[in-house]
Formats: sequence, C-alpha cells, structure tokens
Amino acid sequence: MILRSTLLAAVVGLVHFGAAQTVSEAPSKTIKTGKAAITALAIAPKGDRVLVGTNNGAVLHEIEGGKKLYAFPYGEDGATAVYHVGFNDNGEFVVLIGPSGKRTVWSAASGAQEKVITPHRWIPDPRAVKAMGLEMSNSAFDRFYQQKEVKIGETTVRAAKKGAVEFVGADGKVSRTITFPENKDQHHQAPLLVWENVLLIGTDDGRVLFYDVL
Repeated sequence: MILRSTLLAAVVGLVHFGAAQTVSEAPSKTIKTGKAAITALAIAPKGDRVLVGTNNGAVLHEIEGGKKLYAFPYGEDGATAVYHVGFNDNGEFVVLIGPSGKRTVWSAASGAQEKVITPHRWIPDPRAVKAMGLEMSNSAFDRFYQQKEVKIGETTVRAAKKGAVEFVGADGKVSRTITFPENKDQHHQAPLLVWENVLLIGTDDGRVLFYDVL
C-alpha cells in the first residue's frame, strides 16, 4: 500500500511538472532582428514571415531562415517606437501604429511606403486604435506594450518585470518563470504571441524567441 501511494504521488508529481512546462525549456528558434527593443509581433497570413515592431520602427523577417526582408522606419509625431503591427488579409501590406495613434502602411512585397492609406479598409480607424489600448492619457511607456498576456490552454502567460515571462495556472499561482539576463532595460515587458503550436517572445535586445508549445 505504501509503495502504491508512493508511485501514485510520483505520477501526480509528473503530471503537475508537465502542466508547469507549458512550453519547451529552451527556444527552438531565435531570430535576431537588430539591437532595438521589441515591442510588438505579428505573423503573416501564410505563416512564412514575422513582422516585428521595435522602439525604432519595424522589421520583416522570414521565419524559416530568419532572413531580414525589409526595415520599415517610423517617425510620426517625432516618435520612432511602434506599439502595434499587423498584416492585411493576404499579407501584401503591413501597418505600423505608434504611440500617438498615427498609422503608416508599407508594402510587404517591395518595402515601399503607401502614401495614401484611405483605400486600405483593413487598417483600424482611430476609434478602433483607441479600443486596442491606446489612451492618450497613458504614458508613452504603457502604449508600447500591448501584447502582455496570452492563453495556452488553462495557463495564462504574461509579461513580468525586467523582461521576464510568467506562467500562471488556473489557481492563480505562478508555475514557471522564464528570465532573460541579457535584457538591459529593467522596465521591458516582453510582447507575447501564440501562433499555431509556438509561443513567440520579444526581448529588449532585438531577439524573437520561438518556444514550442507542449
């Protein structure tokens, strides 16, 4: 009976450990985008490219080999940081939105900027931008980090202080924390994105980390 109880406890312990390990221990892929802190992430509709917003514009990379395709500068209202990035339905264009809510559109095929954005009805209008979290009363810091929390099953994955990422169970307890000693900015909050069976995390030194969802 004692042996059976011990084995049962061991099995239960393994189950709890597995639940805590929502994603792989180490990233299965890393894309280095530059030195700017990453503030936003989006995956192209075909799943072949990742659009990365930073505190100095945005960059477009191939996912398979990590090759940089284009860099998109941002400079609306004197701000270089991008707080939201997105693709249109067929992935031909991208939108960047900065702290003032100003939107710029770029061709994902040529890297050229679209000077007139009114024909692009897929772009969120100012009211929709505000609904996405942009409040002019917020500090500039608050506006840059919109992807602070995602769900993987019953686990909530959330950005924490110093660029760390916490995994919170249904009981509200933190079961795992991933830290990044390379982070230089103690205020950095890692943008998070779940895509298919992968969790993407952005660091403050320009890396996009791909963790496999278990």
